[in-house]
Amino acid sequence: MIDSSLKDIAAALRAKTVSAVELATDSLARIKARDGQINAFVTVDEAGALAAARAADARLAEGSAGPLTGIPLAHKDVFCTEGVLTTCGSKMLANFAAPYDAHVVRLLKQAGAVMVGKTNMDEFAMGSSNESSHFGATRNPWDTTKVPGGSSGGSAAAVAARMVPIATGTDTGGSVRQPAALCGITGIKPTYGTVSRFGMIAYASSLDQGGAFARSAEDCALLLNAMIGLDEKDSTSFLGTSLDEKMREIPNRDLGDLTREISRVPEDPARPLAGLRIGLPREFFAEGMSADVRAAVDAAIAEYRRLGATLVEVSLPNARLAIPAYYVIAPAEASSNLSRFDGVRYGHRAAEYTDLNDMYCKSRAEGFGAEVKRRILVGTYVLSHGYYDAYYIKAQKLRRLIAQDFAAAFAQCDIIAGPTNPTVAYGLGEKTSDPVQMYLGDIYTVAVNLAGLPALSHPAGFGAGGLPVGLQLIGNYFGEARLLNAAHQFQQATDWHTRAPALQDA
Repeated sequence: MIDSSLKDIAAALRAKTVSAVELATDSLARIKARDGQINAFVTVDEAGALAAARAADARLAEGSAGPLTGIPLAHKDVFCTEGVLTTCGSKMLANFAAPYDAHVVRLLKQAGAVMVGKTNMDEFAMGSSNESSHFGATRNPWDTTKVPGGSSGGSAAAVAARMVPIATGTDTGGSVRQPAALCGITGIKPTYGTVSRFGMIAYASSLDQGGAFARSAEDCALLLNAMIGLDEKDSTSFLGTSLDEKMREIPNRDLGDLTREISRVPEDPARPLAGLRIGLPREFFAEGMSADVRAAVDAAIAEYRRLGATLVEVSLPNARLAIPAYYVIAPAEASSNLSRFDGVRYGHRAAEYTDLNDMYCKSRAEGFGAEVKRRILVGTYVLSHGYYDAYYIKAQKLRRLIAQDFAAAFAQCDIIAGPTNPTVAYGLGEKTSDPVQMYLGDIYTVAVNLAGLPALSHPAGFGAGGLPVGLQLIGNYFGEARLLNAAHQFQQATDWHTRAPALQDA
């Protein structure tokens, strides 16, 4: 049943052909049988899952169930969960059990979803391969010698391996879209500010955004429906009245039901995307993309054209500057955010030290991994006296230029399409000795976060070694429903999203 769509699972739950407890038990059994090969989970909460499933069955019996009631779910281990370990993939928080739920966790509890566990991730969400976790690398279910992408690789791998039908993630520079592409599933990062960051352990506050993983765009829409909403505890939460004047002018900022366009019957069923203008940035289709990814992306774009969409060439001239701008801004914010982990209030504390300063130094040196230390050092450097204007301020100016490029492109098109990753999944350990090469894997995704736009990745075929290829769709602010419908129509015409890796249960 976990292999079915959320609609089908929900229908089976309402018809009582399956119970929430049976679904949770099946999910837990699959984790036990498969996760030894994948390492997607840091924590499995069997007792909590079965208790939540029993509560979901009670709601179903009362007739008060919603679309997610009784659905097994995994949370990325960056979201605080009351009484359950929240490690952020780090030794620094290896024994930290949060005293409260993140806003997203609370909303999904209210929706009746059943959390079965917390998923592995790059330490403090810093990475593109899920290899920097203190708990070991997550492996790609399609080929366990390959990376699943990061930093939300555990969530993506758990969905791809059919251990859970849905999972949460976070996206700071592509951390939902990249692993979705490399693992052959659908993942969406919504408009910045639509999903609360309260209780989501911060990496780079102006870039971080919660997102959703599922097999299909329709399932992502159902999950994201329950995650979006105003949160007074988050000053960047947009869906409400506390908006500045500029944001008030943006149309359709009330996202409403994200399945509304999916549910609408098209005038011409053979051409359901008639009238949709898809922009193809010339910068995305220049050098850098591998031949196998290019072939799959071209075929997917041709399918969109067959579905009625019009293709328009657009330009994002400052896209090439997104990587350097991102890798100044994100580490600068990380340097500030991670200063709270000092061994005093919570988190790892060194066992031996001579004074307060020595405790700070040893606790942080022992608690943080190499990639986190690298980004803290870079961030501290660019914020230091004499370099702040030369690096940080200049990167913020580039950020504005990148956002303006997108605004100009959306004057010519409705959505933008291109590759999610320049290559299919690469081998474990292949890029760990060269961080810059790993950073370049973010080339198609980081600009979206700098601009705060919504974007998704959906399966678009397979490349070298039979590994998945993702197509990225980028929308204008609060254009999630349109993005999800475009991906849904593509998935109605193709079966890439239904393919599953062959795994032998232990």
